Amino acid sequence: MFKAQNYIKASDLQEALELNKKRTNKVLGGGCWMKMGKKNINTLIDLSSLGLDKITETDDEIIIGAMVTLRDIETSPVIEKYFGNYFKDAFTHIVGVQFRNCATIGGSVFSRFGFSDIVTSLIVLGTEVELAGGETVSMEEYSQRDYDNDIVVNIHIKKDGRKAAYESFRNTQTDIPVLNCSLAYDGKKLYAAVGARPMRGKVSTMDCSDVENSEEIFKFFEKIQAETEFGTNTRASKEYRKHLCLVLLKRAYKKLVCKEGEQ
Repeated sequence: MFKAQNYIKASDLQEALELNKKRTNKVLGGGCWMKMGKKNINTLIDLSSLGLDKITETDDEIIIGAMVTLRDIETSPVIEKYFGNYFKDAFTHIVGVQFRNCATIGGSVFSRFGFSDIVTSLIVLGTEVELAGGETVSMEEYSQRDYDNDIVVNIHIKKDGRKAAYESFRNTQTDIPVLNCSLAYDGKKLYAAVGARPMRGKVSTMDCSDVENSEEIFKFFEKIQAETEFGTNTRASKEYRKHLCLVLLKRAYKKLVCKEGEQ
């Protein structure tokens, strides 16, 4: 459990940014992972009064505030309208409902854990991360950055018609994934990401304009399997993860094809 000397509910983003410049201060998201550490924190910075707990739909995108919980996304009618059960598939094994009622999307995205279901699911959707310092960057770029003192404000998902499918493998139902993968298709290109390798996911892209059968897709998956770096930890060996990679990609593709057939 962490210890904090002070607690401040920020009145605006500028105040939160100024406070966060001090290395011993920390932004409080849901606090779910933070409470598992043993850090001595000078000041906890609370963003809960800044109106960042909403999911907003515009003509072009869905905007998810940093303080929106994983459970909010999982049960959102707006999210379901455009992505069906995609986020439910990605989030449902993350510890449990009580945890997901507390964990925020901003904290999850900022953390960029190598095992993250959140990062792997967002990265294939052309997602952008809006930061308090004024910058908006792609999820793919942000996921590879080093940690800094900027603050995640909103997550932007483009409404470009992408259909997506998610698969993961765990040793036990609510454990951290041994491997996860996501696929998305926008009518022209196929986007694939493999995460929990145990490193962060990266996007591979295939132009499907002239693809005539699934065999070409499977060759693309085999290329991903061959070129992706896998590691060994207490959950699995790199050889096992490499084997799982192709299995999960094919499962996700089967699910994606079914979604395309529903149109």
